[in-house]
Amino acid sequence: MNIFLTGGTGFIGQALVSRIRERGWTLSVLVRDPQSPPARWIARQGATLVRGDVTEPAGLAEALRGADVVIHNAGVYELGADRATAARMMAVNVDGTENVMAAARQAGVAKVVYVSTVWALGSSGSSSAPSTSRDERWSGEGPYLSAYHRSKAEAHRVALRWRTQGLPVVTAMPHGVMGANDHSVFGYFLRLILLGRMPPMSFGGEATYTLVDVHALAEGLCLAAEKAAPGADYLFCGPRQTMRELFERWGRLTGQRVPRWYLPRWFMRPQMALLEPLQRLAGLPAFLSRDTVDATKVHLDYSSARAQRELGWTHPDIDAMWHPIIERERELMASRQGFLNKLRHVPVAETPQRVANIALQGAKA
Repeated sequence: MNIFLTGGTGFIGQALVSRIRERGWTLSVLVRDPQSPPARWIARQGATLVRGDVTEPAGLAEALRGADVVIHNAGVYELGADRATAARMMAVNVDGTENVMAAARQAGVAKVVYVSTVWALGSSGSSSAPSTSRDERWSGEGPYLSAYHRSKAEAHRVALRWRTQGLPVVTAMPHGVMGANDHSVFGYFLRLILLGRMPPMSFGGEATYTLVDVHALAEGLCLAAEKAAPGADYLFCGPRQTMRELFERWGRLTGQRVPRWYLPRWFMRPQMALLEPLQRLAGLPAFLSRDTVDATKVHLDYSSARAQRELGWTHPDIDAMWHPIIERERELMASRQGFLNKLRHVPVAETPQRVANIALQGAKA
């Protein structure tokens, strides 16, 4: 199979490149800078680099021509984004999706797998009430809780609009994607815990999440490319757990201190506002932010039963998911000097195949 991938240089993209190449599929990857470390890593995997940018439509259709499946994974993620980053999120996530869909239509692509998010469906319920698991048919109501939430909800609508116009689009909706070298809020929280610097208080302990392992997600996206019927929607989510349960599990697995007290969001939100500019001055994303607090106002409790039933997708249990992530994160942090360098994610952190295999074996157990 001939795959064309956008967003191959990112966190999900690197896991996906590895999984596609293991299948022996031909892979072309859109990259802005072929000389960047992630692009050079992709080239070493045997993929073809195609210079381009999803925000620049010229030449996209020609680049996609001949692909059996386009996997549109390009996107910008950040909670606590400043104005410039929020504007880039809209340009890449929304306008970029418009451009890729239009190019795929012009190129006559037989299937487009769009990597969306559960945020496109909205919250599964308020975290002030008991959590109820939802599926692909759910449509949550409520305001946007971050610039990221807004951009991905609007991008999802773009993909669905192109579907109604005849483009064979499959949507893949993961929740928070976890793995070593993760650049999400949860990745930073885990590294703080491993460094012994996690504050003893947090917020939103009752919020229920269904975080997904990045290698399991990569396998799911390959299954969608291979098996999904055009027009289908699939959730790719892991086992449900509350924020409090997640921190408690990390404490058991790492032996490090985790939050013990959960303070009201109304109290924590202004504290996070003060921390946002300080994190940016340190060269970090504002992972401790008002957006992070607001995200815990809702449950994101979603079921992947359809993907399991129709695609044969599996996901490791929670401990089988977190053991290899923590092991690899410790290895990566040990190779760096200085607190901030240990805390940051790096552009490329090749995950040893044994770690990826542990995750997939755990999913099949």
